[in-house]
Amino acid sequence: MTSAYISMGSNLGDRQANILTATRLLSDNAKIIIISSIYETEPEGYKKQPDFLNCVVNVEVEIDAPTLLTRLKNIEERMGREQSFKNAARIIDLDLLFFNQDIIREPDLEVPHPRLPERSFVLVPMVEIAAGFTHPALHKTMAQLLNGLKSGSRVKLWGVKQAGSTGS
Repeated sequence: MTSAYISMGSNLGDRQANILTATRLLSDNAKIIIISSIYETEPEGYKKQPDFLNCVVNVEVEIDAPTLLTRLKNIEERMGREQSFKNAARIIDLDLLFFNQDIIREPDLEVPHPRLPERSFVLVPMVEIAAGFTHPALHKTMAQLLNGLKSGSRVKLWGVKQAGSTGS
């Protein structure tokens, strides 16, 4: 089994239901280990859109990283995500953050996610569930990356943790 961390975000429609649906669909092909709390965050890049709800999920899978990425893109399509411009509003956004301690640089896949160190909306939920996880290229823990963040978007806890989020 391989451990992977996946970021989930939604800012269209019923944002919380979108994240819960994506989590359920992900669990069809992956063992959910732990899910962070959901956080409300301001959009990055293109600001004229609704706030996002974001979380991070740790899963175990028996597939390789490119196959997992394909499954994540299939979930996005199944949920109705349409390709638009960069940083546009979306029903669901699933990003593969880490795949074990692998460093992968392929045309359609970069792991660890290249913009993770500058994104508070990813680092805050990562620290909640894996503060001591070390970035394989930067050799810093998630807590160190968050503490070293110069600036970041607003990240606010949204309600209570999801059911089943304590691990299994």
